[in-house]
Amino acid sequence: MSNGASGAEAHSRTTAVALSDVNITFRLADSGSYTAVEGASLEVADGEFVAIVGPTGCGKSTLLNVTAGLFPPSQGRVDIFGANLAGLNRQSGYLFQSEALFPWKTALENVAIGLETAGTPQSEARARAQDWLTRVGLGHFGPRYPHMLSGGQRKRVGLAQVLIRDPKILLMDEPFGPLDAQTRQIMGNLLLDLWSADRKAVMFVTHDLEEAIALSDRVVIMSAGPAARIIGDWRVPLTRPRDTAEVKLDPEFHRLHRDIWQTLKAEVMKGYEQTGGG
Repeated sequence: MSNGASGAEAHSRTTAVALSDVNITFRLADSGSYTAVEGASLEVADGEFVAIVGPTGCGKSTLLNVTAGLFPPSQGRVDIFGANLAGLNRQSGYLFQSEALFPWKTALENVAIGLETAGTPQSEARARAQDWLTRVGLGHFGPRYPHMLSGGQRKRVGLAQVLIRDPKILLMDEPFGPLDAQTRQIMGNLLLDLWSADRKAVMFVTHDLEEAIALSDRVVIMSAGPAARIIGDWRVPLTRPRDTAEVKLDPEFHRLHRDIWQTLKAEVMKGYEQTGGG
C-alpha cells in the first residue's frame, strides 16, 4: 500500500540510500534459515527524514544494519549516493537504542574519541567536542562521567558523539525509546533543530507512530515478520519547523495518524499473536 508518499520533491534531490529488492535471511543453528526481510525497496533522498515503523521483530533494525553495512543483504542491493555498498557504510553515523558511551571516559572524551581515533590532534578534537556539547545543551557537563548524567543527558552525549563526525546519513534505532515521554519530546525537538541546521538523510526506526509523524518527512510501514515487507509509505505534509508536542494538535496530524494506523494496527496484532502476547 502506498499513497505516493515519496513524491516529486524527494525524487528531485540526490538519492542518499537506495535499497533494491532486499532480502535478509539468517542461518539457524539447526541448519534451517529465517527470512527476516523480503523484497524491501526504499529510497531516501539526501536531506530527507524517513521514519520506519512496524511491529516488534519485523526487521526494522535489520534493515538499518544492512544500510550501515554491518552485513550484506542475502539478495538485492544497497546503494549509497549511487554507489553499491561493499563493507561498512563510511558515510553514515549510527545511534543505537543502547548507549555506546565508555563509562571510564568523561562526556567530553566520549564525544572527542571518534575524531581522535581518526587522527585528529587531541586538542582540536576536544575543542570540537566542547562545541558539540554546547550545541546539545551540555556545555558545562564535559568533565562528567556517564554515571553522573541522566538518561536524557547521556542521549545528548551520544547524539553529539555521532554528529561530530559529520556523517551524510544518520541511522537511528529507537534512540529515545528508554526515555520518559517528556524527555523524548525534548530530545525530538533537539534532533529537529540540529537536523534543520544541516539536513542529512535520516532513517529513524521507532515503535511510536506519533513520534514518527511528528519528526519525519515520510513514514514507512513494515509488515509483521517473518519475511517482513514494506507495505506503506506516507508523506507527512506538516509544515516545518515543528515542535513535537504542538504539532500533535494539528488536525492534519490526527488525520494522518488515523490513516496510517488503519494499516499498522493489523500488523501489530499479527506480531502480538506471533510472540504469544509478549
